[in-house]
Amino acid sequence: MKNIKITVVVENTASMEGLLAEHGLSVWIETPNANILFDTGQGPALPQNAAALKIPLERANAIVLSHGHYDHTGGLPFALERSPDAKVFMHPEAFAPRFSLRDTVMRAINMPYPAEGALKSHSGNIVHTAKSMEVVPGVWVTGAIPRRNKYEDTGGPFFLDKLGLKPDPIPDDQAIWLDTAAGIVVVLGCAHAGVVNTLEYISELSGASEYFAVMGGMHLARATVKRLGKTAEALERFNVKQIAPCHCTGSNAIEFLARRLPGCVNPCMAGSRMEFPLA
Repeated sequence: MKNIKITVVVENTASMEGLLAEHGLSVWIETPNANILFDTGQGPALPQNAAALKIPLERANAIVLSHGHYDHTGGLPFALERSPDAKVFMHPEAFAPRFSLRDTVMRAINMPYPAEGALKSHSGNIVHTAKSMEVVPGVWVTGAIPRRNKYEDTGGPFFLDKLGLKPDPIPDDQAIWLDTAAGIVVVLGCAHAGVVNTLEYISELSGASEYFAVMGGMHLARATVKRLGKTAEALERFNVKQIAPCHCTGSNAIEFLARRLPGCVNPCMAGSRMEFPLA
């Protein structure tokens, strides 16, 4: 293989018959050096979609968790059963209790107990990512992302307790980036730290002033017009050629970005595949 290949395994929507759609995200990344599973969805869709897309999970060298929410970690038991020797890159706070207030109802959204148990049974493989580090050659994880732009928040009413007294800043939110011949490719889980904060931090870490592609969840469903505009400005400033928003981005936000950045926004659903030349 001479290129880097990225396949969306789990997403809210599916591009073809035979794939399950679920509220969640999982992305398979193949490089000449290694294979990486970025997030695992809620759980039910991962086995069927991986089989349908011929994703060799047993060849995963690394599993990277963008954060500890159920819709990104639920498939961990299956993933770790298939690839028990894979290193798991996760922020130490990913195990924290998590709640979300929706329509006056507080519900738990933390890592499911089976996923937590699977991780703890593979504790020797866990690599804590409070800081940025290289996952495999050519692929890095950000670790905790500084929150420097006041107009960016976590994207919703998130709490660390059932009473909603302790706001959850979701400090474990992290993204990954890949070095390709076309330019840097960024893969976001939910971007609870903010898309702009994330891109600016990766720029600081990598020295890049431009990105070729940015894909993944952007958590802009509740974003103000100001925040949407600032996000579009940042994507323009970094001269992003391809944008593939999905999962938690929100349809209105995707439409806004498509109008603001014509020709740059592409569909991103389970079954979507992207390929990039080697650096």
